[in-house]
Amino acid sequence: MRTPAKVRVGDAPDTRVVGPISQTDIVRFAGAGGDFNPLHHDPGFVATTGFPGVIAMGQMQAGILAGWLSDTFGVEHVRSFGVRFVAPVLLGDTLTLGGTVVTITETNGESLATLDLVASGDKGPVVTGSATVVVAAA
Repeated sequence: MRTPAKVRVGDAPDTRVVGPISQTDIVRFAGAGGDFNPLHHDPGFVATTGFPGVIAMGQMQAGILAGWLSDTFGVEHVRSFGVRFVAPVLLGDTLTLGGTVVTITETNGESLATLDLVASGDKGPVVTGSATVVVAAA
């Protein structure tokens, strides 16, 4: 088990940049998750919907954000994770993943940090959320 990260309220661990998002990324995620909605792979269908192009599944961006969280704090230290999809991700978008520590509390002998999370695309946030992780006193 890894040692919990040392953080303080207001800390923002190093961000991660992922992308540009490709059709291959989306097709791989569709295969893994079973989401074959034509919004994610059929440009002809997408043209009838009002979207400017093929969009990635929201769960893909959420999963990428969860990867940043677990790599940064250790999956064994993650106590909760929740997200909200706020904008679509288009082919070619680059995602920047990160979070900010907003509180640290003591609960049942553990120091728990609450983080505000965000995955931002080329035009702003695409996924927002929060997480609770075990941390060490900084």
